[in-house]
Amino acid sequence: MNDKEMFITELKNRTKKFAVDIILFCDNLKQTKAASVVTYQIIKSGTSVAANYRAACRGRSKAEFYSKICIVVEEADETEFWLELISETNLSKNIVELNRLLSEANEITKIMSKAKSTASTTK
Repeated sequence: MNDKEMFITELKNRTKKFAVDIILFCDNLKQTKAASVVTYQIIKSGTSVAANYRAACRGRSKAEFYSKICIVVEEADETEFWLELISETNLSKNIVELNRLLSEANEITKIMSKAKSTASTTK
């Protein structure tokens, strides 16, 4: 396996772990009406990051890769938004995990934005 393939595999694993971590984190949020809505939204966006990155890697063309990676960037940024909302509304008591997930969402957004930028110049 070459460096590019290893990077892709590591990123697939990282985004999948992020999705799993989001789901597990949501299981411990406060039980309120607002938390149920936020939980639904963040699980959708957090798991979409992994699913769409996987789809991007299987893209049949550069245009298809670019289209999917654009979705990944949007979903990663949306997940970061929901995590910020959880923080600002005190829906979680697990501040350490919340901050770790915020940091990971931010890093994934940056990585995918760079991939998007690179892909747009090679289309």
